[in-house]
Amino acid sequence: MRIVKVNLLIILLATLLVGCHNRTNKNSTSLTGWSSKDKAKAGFSEGKKYKGQQTPPGMVLIEGGTFTMGHVQDDVLFDWNTTPVKMQVRSFFLDETEVTNEEYLFYLEWLEKIFPKSDEQNKHIYTSALPDTLVWRHTLGANELLTENYLRHPSYSDYPVVGVSWRQANEYCKWRSDRVSEKILVDKGIMNNPYLMDSLKLDGNNYFSTDTYLQSPTSLFQGDSSIYKKGIPVRKKKGEKRGARGEFTGRHVKISDGILSPKFRLPSEAEWEFAAKADTENREYNNIRGRKKYAWNGKYTRNKGRRFKGDQVANFKQGRGDYSGPAGWSSDGGDITMSIKSYDPNAYGLYDMSGNVAEWVADVYRPIIDTDANDFNYYRGNVFTKKKIDENGKVVIVDYNTIVFDTLDNGKIVPVDLPGTIKFIPITKRDAFMRNNYEKSYNIDSKDGDLASTKLYDKDEDELESQPRMYNSPIIPNNMGESGLRIQEYDDEYRTTLISDDSRVYKGGSWKDREYWLDPAQRRHLPEYMATSYIGFRCATDKLGAMTPKRRKRTTEKIK
Repeated sequence: MRIVKVNLLIILLATLLVGCHNRTNKNSTSLTGWSSKDKAKAGFSEGKKYKGQQTPPGMVLIEGGTFTMGHVQDDVLFDWNTTPVKMQVRSFFLDETEVTNEEYLFYLEWLEKIFPKSDEQNKHIYTSALPDTLVWRHTLGANELLTENYLRHPSYSDYPVVGVSWRQANEYCKWRSDRVSEKILVDKGIMNNPYLMDSLKLDGNNYFSTDTYLQSPTSLFQGDSSIYKKGIPVRKKKGEKRGARGEFTGRHVKISDGILSPKFRLPSEAEWEFAAKADTENREYNNIRGRKKYAWNGKYTRNKGRRFKGDQVANFKQGRGDYSGPAGWSSDGGDITMSIKSYDPNAYGLYDMSGNVAEWVADVYRPIIDTDANDFNYYRGNVFTKKKIDENGKVVIVDYNTIVFDTLDNGKIVPVDLPGTIKFIPITKRDAFMRNNYEKSYNIDSKDGDLASTKLYDKDEDELESQPRMYNSPIIPNNMGESGLRIQEYDDEYRTTLISDDSRVYKGGSWKDREYWLDPAQRRHLPEYMATSYIGFRCATDKLGAMTPKRRKRTTEKIK
């Protein structure tokens, strides 16, 4: 009897071991039992061995976590717009420096190459991206040298670009997304370098766009297949002829391949503040000790080291008529902006998060950060869109001859969409029907300026237009001329607020600001079409997968 029990126990253990082996077999799925080879033979996609996301060039990984947002040291202006709130931020990548003049000039040169200024239509595309170099002018200042040289002279090549509006910074991020993905495909041998092909003419309808490539690769480069190499290899069936040397015989890249980079964008206000504070250097296990006033540790702006003792650790205005200190003993080394990496980085490896130039962030400005509505990766500014589909069921790609232009409030003419890109339109109420996370496309004024946030919440949207407004008051005239562009005219209505749905947040102090604005929690705003001599920007992109590349090991101790 004892022998029988032992044999039964052995059989049971063997069965469990076999079952565990089957569940952990990497060549098959636990749900269907199909191995990767079986799926490939049948023409299905086989499982990908993803090696992890590569750090984009010039960027630093910011591991996400919880922090106190809006925790300022002082509020001497009584703005009452920095109430401390607890916020969770996801991991993301952020440029280690601001975008420089040299990098932005590459963008301008590319636009000039693809959209030559000799064409009247192209001229507006190029000029819409030009920084406003006249921001250096002052009615009582002699700064013409900077208006003529700051952007293009090589002595300022590694200085942060300024005179860029929020809209221009946002367009740069889109352009950078396409150029990074384009370079990845060229380096992977999936696509030829279009700029080195004599047979290919790059113009307004003929260049690489990531969205268009993913949606309709054959629509790029006017259907010229010579731009592509063999593509992603696919398994050939028995007897199927192999393609000629250099002929496209595979398939195009998909998102599921994990090859292309996520899109670049401006960081959200929460992300920027989290990265600037870099509280990780004050972490003791799972607690943050103390709070930081600047991007660096310490209560003061001067260097404590023996070699540079007394020097400023950031570029900012030190007092009335004092931007650098006395001649021969400059305490910060710059009277205007300075070259990037002139000072030590913060704990995340980010440069000039306090000082040099303030920086645009993605958010629309509101005095209150509404954590009751959302305390996870907070961002105000969502306008949900979808791809436009034509009557034939195909995605609409903007054509060079049908490009639409708009006139901003400051009179600048800008393209609504660039030719060769996919046309996106706002979602409809039908698209959002019976959804519990959003109800409409336009969510910029969600819970702070929309109908639901007023005492007329039970009325119709049209009734709100005739009532006194909290924001966007009054509405700027939108009179169109015969050319189809907006007529430039000043708003002669009595304005009750400077806050509108076009107001964008900018963070951090600059060469023109006093020490007060170096606090990462301070916040200011400007209309998205305006530019100054002290606001620049840097790009961000999302971290895919695990929030940290290395998970902290857990200890498995018995609880007594």
